[in-house]
Amino acid sequence: MPARPGPAPRRPPPQPKRPARAGAGPAAGGSPTLQRVVVVAAAVVGAIVLYRVFVARPHVTNEHPRGETIVCFGDSLTAGTGATAGASYPDQLARLIGRPVINAGVPGDTTAAALARLERDVLARSPRIVCITLGGNDLKNGVPRDEAFANLAAIVRRIHATGALVVVGGIDIPLLGRGFGSAYRELAEETGAVLIPDVLDGIMGKPALMSDTIHPNADGYAVMAARVHRALRPYL
Repeated sequence: MPARPGPAPRRPPPQPKRPARAGAGPAAGGSPTLQRVVVVAAAVVGAIVLYRVFVARPHVTNEHPRGETIVCFGDSLTAGTGATAGASYPDQLARLIGRPVINAGVPGDTTAAALARLERDVLARSPRIVCITLGGNDLKNGVPRDEAFANLAAIVRRIHATGALVVVGGIDIPLLGRGFGSAYRELAEETGAVLIPDVLDGIMGKPALMSDTIHPNADGYAVMAARVHRALRPYL
């Protein structure tokens, strides 16, 4: 008789699958789509930062100024109306920077009046940095915005022609400002003047810092002086 075949060999039982190790496979770092979104977002943020630092930085005319003196040129805000002697913003600015500051402020001055005395009171004094606060009386007296800022532009350009740097202290009064606030910004963009958008920001309307409804007191002028100091400090 033929031999019987032996029993068929048994198959080994299936082995259980081992759980995936942490960090293995595409799921560990999120889906590829999510990773691409994160990379693109980071690139966009980096591009915006680089643009603001290297491209959108405002142009400053005469960033390395010539001349010798620092002159504050303007109206009653420069003259120091409302403060005790020695407490005007030019006086306090001089103490902050440790050097003399010429106060060429005349109460009531409009941009036209200031333009008329520019040669005598500023250009003849070998200016290095000129800080301007003008326009408030034009606004109060109803001088057309275009006329006031044509005068201011002429003042800034004539000062720049000497090699001096100009800091403009703007005034921005909501609702009643007749567009002067935006005009100061346009002036700075067109001429390369350093702009303080609102030199009275945080001062006007605060009784502790005002001598009347328009003019600061000594403490208010101290805030102005510190603000102007921050604007001109990089160019001293």
